Amino acid sequence: MFNHLPEAYTAVITGANGGIGRAMVETLLESSQLGRLIAITRVEAAYTDDPRVTTLSLDLTQEDGRSALKQHLDGQPVHLLFNAMGTLHDDHLGIQPEKRLEQLSADALSHLMHVNASTPALLIAALKPSLQGNHPAIIASLSARVGSINDNAFGGWYSYRASKAAHNMLMKTVSIELARLNKASIVLCLHPGTTDTLLSQPFQARVPEGKLFSPAFVAQSLVNVMAKRTPNDTGSFWDWDDKPVDW
Repeated sequence: MFNHLPEAYTAVITGANGGIGRAMVETLLESSQLGRLIAITRVEAAYTDDPRVTTLSLDLTQEDGRSALKQHLDGQPVHLLFNAMGTLHDDHLGIQPEKRLEQLSADALSHLMHVNASTPALLIAALKPSLQGNHPAIIASLSARVGSINDNAFGGWYSYRASKAAHNMLMKTVSIELARLNKASIVLCLHPGTTDTLLSQPFQARVPEGKLFSPAFVAQSLVNVMAKRTPNDTGSFWDWDDKPVDW
């Protein structure tokens, strides 16, 4: 599955109870190359009785959750870190994508920045002891095409666009530092396409026919994208169809 990774590699999947995160867990378990998988969820979740899986219920948006994961790993090498955390809307917090400037809210902007941009970078910082060294490592984090500044032709969705653009800058910068600390590291931003999950559910009516993907399809597609990358690709942005995305 992953030529870049060793046999019995260790994977950490965040957002593992969401649509793409859960599908990624299931996809990785199909390969005998996987040695150990740590699935991180905010709520308790059962996946399988596969002995390779350890499920941890942690809130990685908080420092104590990241510290608990760091303590659990105890500096052991992580070969695949796949971040599937993210938010677009939240009925409880009254957050919806903005259509006009007057809908901008400081609280909503701060929340999306924290979850979509700050948390993935802070997570990598916490797990730095497990990512640096000489072992092969792929660090992949879900982004979105709407976070591309060059691709923004329609406007709107201010907070989500800004949070994903910030995410991309943080990941690009992380890739530069990790390349010095681990020459076998590959840091990637990944656009999954519109996936049939709770995140996209309110907006699916506008999705063109054939462009709403199942989580299983997306997980396998992103595995294929990651499997083709080398350390020369670190700090790059790819879509589900293995095409580079403009920053």
